[in-house]
Amino acid sequence: MAKPLVAIVGRPNVGKSTFFNKVVGKKISIVDNFPGVTRDRLYADAEWCGKSFVLVDTGGLELKSTDEMWKHIQKQAEIAIETADVIILFTDGKAGLNASDEDVAIKLRKSGKPVVLAVNKLENYDPLKLLEFYNLGLGEPFGISAEHGTGIGELLDEVVTHFDGEKSSENDDSIKIAMVGKPNAGKSSLCNKLLGFDRTIVSDIAGTTRDAIDTPFVFGGKKYTLIDTAGIRKKKNVEEDLEYYSVLRALGAIRRADVCVMIIDANIGITEQDVKICGYIHEQVKPSVLVMNKWDLVEKDTNTINKFNAELNENLKFMDYILPVYVSAMTGQRVDRVLELAGTALENSSRRIPTGQLNDLLLDCIRASEPPSFNGKRLKISYATQVGVNPPEFVLFVNDASLMHFSYKRYLENCLRKAYDFRGTPIRLSIREKEDDA
Repeated sequence: MAKPLVAIVGRPNVGKSTFFNKVVGKKISIVDNFPGVTRDRLYADAEWCGKSFVLVDTGGLELKSTDEMWKHIQKQAEIAIETADVIILFTDGKAGLNASDEDVAIKLRKSGKPVVLAVNKLENYDPLKLLEFYNLGLGEPFGISAEHGTGIGELLDEVVTHFDGEKSSENDDSIKIAMVGKPNAGKSSLCNKLLGFDRTIVSDIAGTTRDAIDTPFVFGGKKYTLIDTAGIRKKKNVEEDLEYYSVLRALGAIRRADVCVMIIDANIGITEQDVKICGYIHEQVKPSVLVMNKWDLVEKDTNTINKFNAELNENLKFMDYILPVYVSAMTGQRVDRVLELAGTALENSSRRIPTGQLNDLLLDCIRASEPPSFNGKRLKISYATQVGVNPPEFVLFVNDASLMHFSYKRYLENCLRKAYDFRGTPIRLSIREKEDDA
């Protein structure tokens, strides 16, 4: 189930980014927080009172500005409003209420979304400074200081009250599969072949699919929802406002999918942009299948697939768990394997290993390759446990976390993958120090 999305909106210089950094617990000052993917908004996972959500920071809104840059920023904020489950409207308590705040409030009231009103920059809290903000018609204003962190807790308490029931429309048990990739890679054609009918428009003109289109269907007794998305281009190639909306919605589709099907044009080969999209899927820790489409157009010899696999392994070293399949959406060649592998990736992402088996494997790995040491102190791994699935997450308890070299951590992950089937899914391996050994 997708995490609730909380969008922060407001006019410029009201402290939205300061609040964003404070809540996510680290300073994220660049737009491209994930690996090289185009967008003009900051996303970060956050948690409050045991409830997880995605926080989105947006550019400052100047609704009546005629400047082209402000128009662009306004469009990005509108996307955030459209896709958000809860909206935080930021205002400036020091400067007071102004016409821009009222314009934004009108737009938010029309959206029908839950809105929490934050009055920032109240380092010296004075309830009288909140009175004028009731005029926005958004309920009780919360006085805070993002700079000093005061009042943020009460604000977030109110935000999370709106989460319950927000996702009731997503409580179906279908497997959600996002079809992603560059424009004209054959996503819509593959969707249509999987569905058995023309659900989406197929065209050779890049960018035909403008939105993320959800299509529920049943195959082999299982329920699926296929999400066909617009092609993701490099930022410099995204010129149409409509296409820009589509790119951002496609990235959102990746976030809410259970499995991602990354489609690459085999006739062109893997490109830098393909690698970046794969990077985004990997960052979102999604199980995935890599589809090399248009295989019927590739000139082949006895070593062709081996060459392609070697190229994928070289370019996607960070994603060495990929499940590749070579298909032709045009002829239907091996298309039936896509859903089969998507099911495998999701099943492997849900895999649990009993603690006893896990620690027996860990002991064998340690015996085969001794843990590293530094300045005469050797890493000791006491035990391991699995703490989650989707993706599989393991915790290793050690005497000193600083002694865990990344290469040995990778060695342990490879041991897990050799012993158990984790094809198609990333693994999280966390290191913690035992309290009695700290």
